[in-house]
Amino acid sequence: MAKPKASETYYPPLGYYFKVQFSVGGGEKHDTEFQEVTGFSIDMDTESWKEGGENRFEHKLPTRSKFSEITLKRGYMPESGLGDWVKKNLLDFEFEPASVDIFLLNEKGEPLSAWYVYNAYPTSWSTADLKAEESAIVVETMKLTYQYWTKVKV
Repeated sequence: MAKPKASETYYPPLGYYFKVQFSVGGGEKHDTEFQEVTGFSIDMDTESWKEGGENRFEHKLPTRSKFSEITLKRGYMPESGLGDWVKKNLLDFEFEPASVDIFLLNEKGEPLSAWYVYNAYPTSWSTADLKAEESAIVVETMKLTYQYWTKVKV
């Protein structure tokens, strides 16, 4: 994306148009449409170090980055390659990490930004409650843990 000129006004992109793509095993790809991706964050762990003779404060030294779990939500799909992958991991205990690409798209469907998630696998899967009194879409939720993510140039 080109930088705006000094005379132009910059508007940050909207977060409702995105795409998530899973690559499992030998390059098998699953494009999926999710209604929500949350928990995409990174924090720095620190270690305290007390300096002899200095009683006003402790030194906080960085140790490692910590990545939170990603939560994905979509309308329930009874037959899906992604659902089969989740089942293999959670029920059959056959762990096959996946690479996950998350793309933020512009109004033309072109990527503005992308994040690449390394060695992800599911740690949780659930569906919304089934209620006879409500006419609501059944939403499935899956949580993924992973090694780390990196921002990718598009």
